Amino acid sequence: QVQLVESGGGLVQAGGSLRLSCAASGRTFSSYAMGWFRQAPGKEREFVAAIRWSGWSGGYISYGDSVKGRFTISRDNAKNTVYLQMNSLKPEDTAVYYCASDSPGKYRDYSTYEYWGQGTQVTVSS
Repeated sequence: QVQLVESGGGLVQAGGSLRLSCAASGRTFSSYAMGWFRQAPGKEREFVAAIRWSGWSGGYISYGDSVKGRFTISRDNAKNTVYLQMNSLKPEDTAVYYCASDSPGKYRDYSTYEYWGQGTQVTVSS
């Protein structure tokens, strides 16, 4: 059974940066993707970023439109960990951020992911 643990959330001022981590335990498939989603109170779950765990060069990466140019997803294969570097944060980025794993495709669709973490709160103040 795969378990995911997010960390790195917190409070930051608008324009600031934050780095989230997601550590995975248990066996995972290198051909499957890991992703980040977020959900703000009263809003639907939103796709943030995804990365396929294939090759040491980085593999496939995709971003949601609202975070393109500001967020960067990366991985550390040795630590079995995926990261989300968030720069130029805006108040509308405030949400609970969830790590997900083992999507075989359609990485922007949350229903394709098999495992989910508990989430970490990110709050951006104005």
